[in-house]
Parts: sequence; structure tokens; C-alpha cells
Amino acid sequence: MCGRFALYTDPIALAKKFQTENLLELSPSYNIAPSQAIPIIRNEQGHRLFAMAKWGLIPSWAKEINTGYSTINARSETVAEKPAFRSAFQHRRCLIPANGFFEWQEIANSKIKQPWYISLKNQEPMALAGLWEHWQGRDGSEIESCTIIVTVGNELMQPIHDRMPVILSPEHWDTWLDSANTNKQGLQTLLNQYPAEEMDAWPVSTVVNSLRHNGEGCIGRIEHSG
Repeated sequence: MCGRFALYTDPIALAKKFQTENLLELSPSYNIAPSQAIPIIRNEQGHRLFAMAKWGLIPSWAKEINTGYSTINARSETVAEKPAFRSAFQHRRCLIPANGFFEWQEIANSKIKQPWYISLKNQEPMALAGLWEHWQGRDGSEIESCTIIVTVGNELMQPIHDRMPVILSPEHWDTWLDSANTNKQGLQTLLNQYPAEEMDAWPVSTVVNSLRHNGEGCIGRIEHSG
């Protein structure tokens, strides 16, 4: 799964990287968690635009916000068929920019898990494959929400965790964002492991376990005996 990530690239550089037609006022965040509003990138009538969405997808048919569904992640193998994600997969796909993400490694004979930070070797922002959804309550309230698609971990990730977010290469961004593209099989071929040789990972302090910490120290490399 993917339950925390970091995004700290300057908003102007981020808009240039993803060729969006708008800017967001974003502060660097080194410990982004579910239920927070996060930036997404989507295609709106041929324009690539930033928007904000709550992390944790709320299906449009849900009667209440707290539906009990665990929807911060969608599994790549079943995302096209699961009722919570099926419609969004067909019509509301997005990119979720991140500088890197966190995963927790189990340690033998210990209740404490070791957090790791995973990024691209070139330190460029990555585009996580996401879905977004629009929900409207009976009182007229509206919420836009999103989920991150995950797949089987690659060779770099396997010693840390068996799953990882789907990272889309730039040549696939337009295909993924094209809401007119309803070719499920073709879209699912994009949901593969990112090449391990183009990624880096290092252990970080357990301060990242607490949302009270949101500074650069969350991604600082530490010595690891494992």
C-alpha cells in the first residue's frame, strides 16, 4: 500500500514539470497522510489542470462520507472491477505528484517497523497513478476525493514491502488522463512496476510515524543495521 508521501518541489517548477495550465499555492510537505487534501492533475476539456482532492476516495453512490471503505489505495489487479473504483477508472483518472513515498519494513522479532523513503534516483517529482471522484451529500455538500493505485513491489521494494504505488512515465501521462479512453485492458497495461534501477530507497527516522512531524527530517537518511 501507499499510506504516506512527500511533495516539496516548488509549485512553479511542479507546474512546468507536469505542463499544467494553472498553479496551486502549495507549501512543502514531507509527511502527507490519508484524509488530507492533496494536489492531483487531471484533464479538463483538453486542459491539464491542478486540483485539490481529499485522499481517500468516496464513491459517488456512498450515502455517507464515512462509508467504512478503505479507499486510500486501489489494487491495480482489481481496480477496473471493484464497485468503489470502477466508474472512476473508466472516466476520472488523474496523476498525483510526489517527490517520494514511505513504506514500513517489518523487523524480525520486533514490534517496531522501520520506515523507508523511496524516490526516483534523479530526484525528479514522480507521477503516481490515481483516480478521483465527485461526491454530493443529501444536504448539497460536495467533496472531491482520490485514491492512489498500487501494484506488486519491484526488486527494490520487495525487501521493504510487497506493494508499491504505480509510477507512470511521462510518455503515458496523456493516455492515462484522457477521459475519452475507455479501453480497460489498454489502461491496465500501464499499471506496471516502475524500473527498480531508476529508483532509490533509504531508511529514515521513526519521527515520520507521527503527523506532528512534517519537516525535512522525515526524509533524512539514517544508519540502518538491517
